[in-house]
Amino acid sequence: MKYLHAFGYVLTATVMGTLFLPAAAAANEAQSPLESIAALAGSTLMLTVAEGPFIMGTTRANHEPFSLDLQYDDTEQPQRRVWLHRYEIDRDEVSLGEYLLWLQQQQRHIPEEIRKLIDHVTTIHAMQPETLTRWPALYITWSEASDFCHSRDKRLPTEAEWEKAARGERGNLFPWGQRPPTPALAMFGQYHAHEIPIVASVDSGKEGRSPYGLHHMAGNAAEWVEDWFGIDYYATMPDRNPQGPANGRYKVVRGGSWKSTPALLRTATRSGASPNQRAATIGFRCARSSR
Repeated sequence: MKYLHAFGYVLTATVMGTLFLPAAAAANEAQSPLESIAALAGSTLMLTVAEGPFIMGTTRANHEPFSLDLQYDDTEQPQRRVWLHRYEIDRDEVSLGEYLLWLQQQQRHIPEEIRKLIDHVTTIHAMQPETLTRWPALYITWSEASDFCHSRDKRLPTEAEWEKAARGERGNLFPWGQRPPTPALAMFGQYHAHEIPIVASVDSGKEGRSPYGLHHMAGNAAEWVEDWFGIDYYATMPDRNPQGPANGRYKVVRGGSWKSTPALLRTATRSGASPNQRAATIGFRCARSSR
C-alpha cells in the first residue's frame, strides 16, 4: 500500500507539473529582457519651435585649417535665411523601450540586430532593463522610423526643422553654443570593436541642450529626417518651409553619434545613408506640424 501511495503522489505531481508547464513558460516569456524593456517604456515631451526665420547652413569663410567653424563640406552651403511655420518636436530621441513596445503593438518582427545586441549586453555585460529601456532606439531603417512617427500622429522632422531645433534662430555652431564639445555636453568620440553602442539615456544631456531645450541634438544617436539628401539642394531650396528634393538615393542623417568626431556634431554638418540601412549609430525623433 505504501508503494501505491508513493506512486499516486508521483503521478499527481507529474500531472500537475504538466498542467502548469504552459503557465510557467508564459511567465518566463513575460520576464524576457525584450518584454521587460518594452514594459518599462516611457514617453517623451514635445517642445514647440516658434514660427519665423533662422540661419541654415554655413557661410564660406577663411578659417584656420581644421577649425570647427570651417564648413564640413560644400553641401551645407550657401548659408540661407529660411522661414518655417511653427511646429513641435520631441525633446528626446525615441527610446529603445518605446520602439520595442511599438513593435509589439504592431505585431512586427524584431530586427535581428536588436535581438543580438540585447542578448549580448544583458548576458555578457549584465545590463538591466531599467537602463536599456532609456537607450536610444538604434538599428532602425528610415521607413520604420517614419512608420513609428505616423502611428503616433507625428512625422519625421524635415531637415530644416531639425536644424532650427538644433541651433536656434542665430545659427549656433553646436546646440549649446560656440564652445567645442566635451563629455559633459555630448556623447561622442567613443569606440567599440564589436559595435556595442556606448550611449546615454535619451532623457539625459541637459547641459548640452539646444536653444529650444532638446536633448542630444549632437552625439548619442545620429537621427533620420524626412528629406532626401541633395548635394546642391541649399543653392536651390525655397526660402520658406523647404521639404527637400523630390527623390534621391540617400536620406539625410543629422547630429552625429556616439562614435563621431567633433566636426560631425556641428549643427550644420550634413550626412546621409541608404533608407534601408540598419546602423548602430542611427536613431530618430519625431515632429508634428502645429499651424
